Amino acid sequence: MKGTLDVLVEAIDRETPEIISITLAPANGGALPPFDCGSHIDLHLSNGLIRQYSLWGSPEDGDRYRIAVKKEANSRGGSRHVHEALSVGDILPISYPRNNFPMTPGPERVVLLAGGVGITPILPMAEELERNDTDYELHYFTRSPELTAFADHIASSPIAGRTSHHFGLAPQEVQREMARILAPYRPGSHLYLCGPGPFIELVVAEAGRNWPRDAVHLEYFSAAPPASTGGQEGFEVYLAKAGQSFDVPADMSIAEVLLENGIGIELSCEQGICGTCLTRVVDGIPDHQDMFLSEEEHAQNDQMTLCVSRCKGNRLVLDI
Repeated sequence: MKGTLDVLVEAIDRETPEIISITLAPANGGALPPFDCGSHIDLHLSNGLIRQYSLWGSPEDGDRYRIAVKKEANSRGGSRHVHEALSVGDILPISYPRNNFPMTPGPERVVLLAGGVGITPILPMAEELERNDTDYELHYFTRSPELTAFADHIASSPIAGRTSHHFGLAPQEVQREMARILAPYRPGSHLYLCGPGPFIELVVAEAGRNWPRDAVHLEYFSAAPPASTGGQEGFEVYLAKAGQSFDVPADMSIAEVLLENGIGIELSCEQGICGTCLTRVVDGIPDHQDMFLSEEEHAQNDQMTLCVSRCKGNRLVLDI
């Protein structure tokens, strides 16, 4: 569902020195739209930025949304603004919930893996699996107990008995733990993971040894640092419906060029994670640099994210 709704910042709680949790309530009373596990919302911040955050509260709590925000050291302005400028009592627009990370209905067994603030979408999954009496286990990797968000919430929850904490492990130690957790594969099992890029890459590599690809589900909470544009070249973008052509220089994205020229496109994460700017490709070969589409979808070359992906040739024709 497109459009926005206004919410009230009801509470801001410090989870760790780096992470705050924010409770959002309807600005005008009533109930908020329902959501399911894995959903996220867009926050429209007062500095003009739009940022995505997963919902970690219970889908059964229809009058509150809860998100968690880590203040990133290399913040592009979103997390820093949330931590430094957002206050209890503020009213801000948000998107309706969307879900790019849904749980497969009725799995026989589920392994949940979270790295750092990647616990946010994983937590409601664990609680739903607990309510449904599904066989599951949650493994939560953080740097230390002091930097573990929602530690008290987990400890007092029915999921505590199914949760294993892993603190301060070096990459080689994480890899050994993953080998232990993920082997052997049991038919009917599904794996859900969220966290920083290196954590996800390590897990996916280990799961690739014996887990079927369609049993592994993941969500990045942030993109890898953007690659240098030094090796990139400019190209032409032609808009088939509008009948307009634009040059995209090496130091600008397609989205930036289109917006600069008054072409209305929807943007959210601007990191190739959310799929908001996903657009159909009529002709040309995209240079996919997103983390939203699967490898199979990349190979089809019939759609692309305009915020980060580019062109492998000299010209792209888009269905705009």
